[in-house]
Amino acid sequence: MTKIGVMVCGHGSRSQQAVDEFAQVAEGLRAHFPDWPVDYGYLEFANPVMRDGLDNLRAAGAERILAVPGMLFAAMHAKNDIPTVLNTYAAKHGITVDYGRELGVDPKMLEAASDRITEAVAAANAELGEVSLHETCLVVIGRGASDPDANANVSKVARLLQEGMGFGWTEVGYSGVTFPLVEPCLDHVARLGYKRVVVFPYFLFAGVLIDRIYGFTDEAAARYPDIDFVKAGYLNDHPKVIETFAERVREILDGENNMNCGMCKYRETVLGFEAEVGAVQESHHHHVEGQGANAPGATVETCDLCEDFCTGACRLDMDHHHHHDHDHGHHHHHHDHGHDHVHPEYPQADHPLGPESVRKRLKG
Repeated sequence: MTKIGVMVCGHGSRSQQAVDEFAQVAEGLRAHFPDWPVDYGYLEFANPVMRDGLDNLRAAGAERILAVPGMLFAAMHAKNDIPTVLNTYAAKHGITVDYGRELGVDPKMLEAASDRITEAVAAANAELGEVSLHETCLVVIGRGASDPDANANVSKVARLLQEGMGFGWTEVGYSGVTFPLVEPCLDHVARLGYKRVVVFPYFLFAGVLIDRIYGFTDEAAARYPDIDFVKAGYLNDHPKVIETFAERVREILDGENNMNCGMCKYRETVLGFEAEVGAVQESHHHHVEGQGANAPGATVETCDLCEDFCTGACRLDMDHHHHHDHDHGHHHHHHDHGHDHVHPEYPQADHPLGPESVRKRLKG
């Protein structure tokens, strides 16, 4: 009988708290799969890197590995970078690695989000006095990506939360890459006339982006003292998040592992992203593997345009020239080094409420 292992694939962070929280998710999954070894690893900026986690599973006797992306939505990391690492590893070591889908828009994830928001509202009511949800605007802040499908899913989550919980209004902002960024989003919301604004980062873990979202919220509270600005907690290791991860693993075995490719910019002609249909897909994280939060002495360059380590996602003044040649596909990428590849520029990079506005402010 083939021995199975479970691998959770994360992005990585320069925040030690984020790295620790991600490890807690992997620990939580072990309770769902007591007979299988469970491990984890990161693409960049933290240890262990993904191949270390895969090595651990092989050492534990795993002959087949079920790998899931530790990410909310499928954008470049889930579609390109993680499959590249997994397929390269599988080919090198002659082991079967099956890749699952992202957490996505899921009822359990919405329940976890609702709990975080409800906790924040209850605390605000106790401290500041009760304000009805009809007089409250919910602001959902997503990570932001160069993939419009992933960004649209943040809006879908926001609408489901608004309609399910009964908020008077809902707006969506992003921490980087796309638009509107957090600061202009909150300035816009302040003009809507609501007594209270609940800012909810739809993020899995802590990190520099969460700190900056809360920082912008504090600045908005100072600018608009007549409005209650309330900071909700991020998802973290909520039990429903762990359950969703476990479900994604089981889907691989049950044959229900269906990543949504209907609006994927690499497969379909999506408005504004027509040039990326059939684009070469690869990982460009190998040059920063293991650097970051728990890599003593490592230094990495940050990108103020996307407010995080530069992934090249915003395509602004990036000079990534890689040499790759492989077949296209979300789950089966085959690589060999053969030609120059330059990432396409994000088509809305110069939007006045987006990443270019950060560049202008920094230069100003």
